[in-house]
Amino acid sequence: MVKPTLLVLAAGMGSRYGGLKQLDSVGPNGETIMDYSVFDAVRAGFGKIVFTIRHGFRKQFEDAVKQRYGNNVEYDFVEQELENIPDRLKYNPLRSKPWGTGHAVLVAKDVIDTPFAVINADDFYGCNSFQVLGHFLEECEGNTGTFAMVGFNIANTLSESGSVSRGICSVNSEGYLTDVEEHHNIARKDKSIYGLNPRNELVEIVPETLVSMNMWGFTLDLFTLGEELFTEFLLQNGEDLSAEFYIPYVVNRIIKSNKASCKVLSTPDQWFGVTYKEDRENVVTRLSKLIERKIYPSPLFKK
Repeated sequence: MVKPTLLVLAAGMGSRYGGLKQLDSVGPNGETIMDYSVFDAVRAGFGKIVFTIRHGFRKQFEDAVKQRYGNNVEYDFVEQELENIPDRLKYNPLRSKPWGTGHAVLVAKDVIDTPFAVINADDFYGCNSFQVLGHFLEECEGNTGTFAMVGFNIANTLSESGSVSRGICSVNSEGYLTDVEEHHNIARKDKSIYGLNPRNELVEIVPETLVSMNMWGFTLDLFTLGEELFTEFLLQNGEDLSAEFYIPYVVNRIIKSNKASCKVLSTPDQWFGVTYKEDRENVVTRLSKLIERKIYPSPLFKK
């Protein structure tokens, strides 16, 4: 059985966080959130880790990965840059913002040859989440149009330090995703949760609403289908300085065209992460408790 690949999206510089949060230490021995995800993925049966990064901090990132993981993990790196677009297409030369998470996946096409998972580098998903997604992907070998998403309740994914963006999901009675909409500026107010929908309307969101935290599973045809949509996106938005090509948009378009289905997987784990610097203390505390419960060893990786 072919082992699935894990793609870690680490190209974002963390503008709200104020630095390269992917490498910020939160564990007792200098571990990052990303390190715990890599550890969980390896023990869940993933065979290779691929990191999408930016050229500007590649050396710093590579050195950190080699120092942390040594020979414990097979890994590779790909770069997400504005010029990594299909031939003959153009974009506004004044643009500096990356093309978004959907593009960050597409740039890894040449180094992934198995069903694969996608996660954010700065989000903690939990060991059970990797187990259920890894098992799903192992069953997908040779398939096409077989996607999955690990869903989390929105109430368990907010930051006390500021607003966040989330993909709001709709699921049918058979457990398959039917729609996902990116909402922005989501935050608690007066014990309720509010956010801006894609039409920039302020809406209340039920606490049990299922959201995507960018923990996805894909078969390899995602690359071909995604590239078609990215070409369309650039033709429409190439001159826009801020438009982004998000994974939820890609998945939404593909499932609505009946070219794939997306199974929503449940997990008993709770998400947490560092959107803002103020979130860091909470992450450190929660990881310490998991180590006390022997969920993780300390140090995480043996040299």
